[in-house]
This record gives sequence, C-alpha cells and structure tokens, in this order.
Amino acid sequence: MDPQRVRIYHTEALVLHARDLGEADRVLTLASPLGKLRAVAKGVRRVHSRKAGHLDLFMRSELQLARGSQLDIITQAQCIESYDALRGDALRFASACYAAELVDAVLPEEEQPELYQLIVQVLQLIDQADSPELWLRYLDIKLLEGTGFQPELYRCVRCQAEIQPAVNYFGFNLGGLVCADCRSAGALAVSVHTQKLLRYIQRHGAEGVARLVVAPSTLREAEALLVAYWQHVLEREIRSAAAIRQLRQPASNENLSQAG
Repeated sequence: MDPQRVRIYHTEALVLHARDLGEADRVLTLASPLGKLRAVAKGVRRVHSRKAGHLDLFMRSELQLARGSQLDIITQAQCIESYDALRGDALRFASACYAAELVDAVLPEEEQPELYQLIVQVLQLIDQADSPELWLRYLDIKLLEGTGFQPELYRCVRCQAEIQPAVNYFGFNLGGLVCADCRSAGALAVSVHTQKLLRYIQRHGAEGVARLVVAPSTLREAEALLVAYWQHVLEREIRSAAAIRQLRQPASNENLSQAG
C-alpha cells in the first residue's frame, strides 16, 4: 500500500544518519524498500525510551510510522539486525559510514527494493567478513550499476576498441576505461589486476566475490579509482573515505617501523 495515501504505514528500514532535534528527539535518515525516508523518533534520547535500542545508527528495524505535516513520526520500532561486530571495530564502523554516505547520496525517495537489499547485504558482509574493503568495492560497482553510472570496463570509451590486457586509463568525464592511444590529461592509470577485479565484481554476485583473494595493493588502487569516480559523479568529497584512509595509516606506519 502506498504510504503517501495512508495515515499509518509499516516498513523495514535501516538507519543511515541521525541528528538531534530539541531536547529528546532525533531526525533519522532511513533506507527502506520504499526508498529514502526522513522521520522523527520522538523521545528517543530519553533514558527510558522504548524505541532507543531499536533506532541506533546502522540498525535494521521494523517500523510503524505516522504521516506528519513535514516529517513522518516513528511510533513503533523493533530491531531486526544490529550488526554488533562493526560497532566494536573502528575500520568496520568507518566502512559502514562509507556505505551509508553513498546510499544517502543516491537513494531516491521512491520504491527501490533492489538498492535497499544491496545496502543490507553489504552491511552484513562488512559486519561478518574478513575484508570490509573488498565489500566496499562490491558496493561501489553494484551501486553505480543500480543508479545508471556503471563504468565501461571492456571497450575504450573513445575509440571503442576492445581493452587489451595492459595498463589502461580511466576517464572520469567519459565514465570508463580508455586505451593508451586515447588517454587524455586527468585520466588515471589502472593496472591489469585492478581491471580484472572490477570486471569480476561487475559480472558476479556476493557468492562469487567472496571466493576472491585480492592483493592489498589492488584493493587500494580500486579504492582510489572508485572513490574518485564517485566524487566526480556526486560533485563532492566522500568524507568517510578519508576516515578509512586515516584508520589504516597507523598500521602502515607500524609496518614501516618494523621493517626498519
């Protein structure tokens, strides 16, 4: 039933963002099968609020909402999944922030059940899998595809020649790979390994991607390319990407110290 036509409606939803409102309320940005929603959780910051433990950041809950004049009101909430592991791990939490930032930026305010299932799937994998970085690249590729920005990885977007197994270049304005003969200023060099990784993710679902063993250098190169592409598409910085790089820095410095 269309929630625009009823006073009370129900939906499953995932909390992408929260900001305080007044002394006890919060405004939540939610991903749901109905698309992106913004709703008020009244009294949720009070100590004894019954909704408080069900509406934290990244929680997936079953909600009852009442339509309001400006924002809808969450009247009931029951947690379905809380993703506890990512809350205790800084890198996993930052990875979830990255996923939420992208989904918040591109999810429309209309029914998008496939995109909703994608963000739910990726949060589960970030929470449980060994490599949250790989699953962010999976999210990047699948979300770009789902929003009409899928990069061309098989043919040069200038001359249409088949991309050869060599270093090629990514043209951000063109939305895909260009061969060495067609590259222009600002195109980013992309190694063969990274090209193969991105193509594999395009062609396979999570089950296939889970079997991959990817070198850290390839993951870093894929990250640099896809974050830069998102920033070109969205015309703004992806702030959570910088937080992930900062969290990795201490480990890199420690490795250098041990090597010395």
